[in-house]
This record gives sequence, C-alpha cells and structure tokens, in this order.
Amino acid sequence: MRYLHTMVRVKDIDAALRFYCDGLGLYEQRRIDNDAGRFTLVFLAAPEDRDMATPTEALRGQAHVELTYNWPDETGAVEDYQGGRNFGHLAYEVDDIYALCQHLSDMGVVINRPPRDGSMAFVRSPDGISVELLQKGHPKAPAEPWASMPNSGSW
Repeated sequence: MRYLHTMVRVKDIDAALRFYCDGLGLYEQRRIDNDAGRFTLVFLAAPEDRDMATPTEALRGQAHVELTYNWPDETGAVEDYQGGRNFGHLAYEVDDIYALCQHLSDMGVVINRPPRDGSMAFVRSPDGISVELLQKGHPKAPAEPWASMPNSGSW
C-alpha cells in the first residue's frame, strides 16, 4: 500500500492555484478537464517531490494534492463547500518558515497561527483548507514580527 493523494474541493480554481502554486510553491504536475462530468482535476506536487515519479506513477500519481473544481451549473451557480477543516489539514516541511510566512502575508494570506516558535505555522487556503507549515530540521530562533504575533481566527 502507498499514499497517493489528498483531494481538496475548491470553489475558484484560479484563487486556489494562486495560493498553492504562487504562495506555497507547489507545482502543477497534471490536469484533467472532464467535459462530460463538468469538473477539473489539478494534481500538485511539492518541489522536493515533483521529480520522484516513475513512468507508472505518472499515470496514477505520486504523493499529491488533488484540487477538484466542479464547474458551475447551467445557471452559473458554484457549489459552496463548508467546513474545510473537517478532514484535518495538509502539512508541508519548508526550508525557511519565516520567509514563506512573509511571502504569504505579502500576498494577503492571513497567518492564522504565526511561527512564534520558529517551527510551526498554520494558514488557510481560499477555500478554508488548513495548511500546516513545519520548519525543516531544527526550529529557527524566535524572531519578530512572528514571536509576538497573536493567533488570528482558527486553523
């Protein structure tokens, strides 16, 4: 048995890709547009995972985040997904937690649980999915503005 992916439903594929790719630095590995089913699947990989696929894995996928975008219905209505935290959270090990949190903050992303300890932070995607960021290796020394920043909302 091996882990394949986590599927996350998104309401706005462009906003989701901006968060996951431009913000977190994931790479789009594969995209499937299904006209008959009226949905798009986008498979994303972390930088250190993207080159690990063998030819047979490329068909089924290595460890990915699968964004599922269900297209609007005939009236233009988009399905509203509630409770993005009901499955838990995604977690990524990052090279520099302070730099990534600053980058996300500069993009307008709220740092719900700042990395006060130099080790762990939480943010949310545009669809309310909780994402845990963990510093690779040993924690960084506490530093401002993170060390004194309060929590914001829930994660």
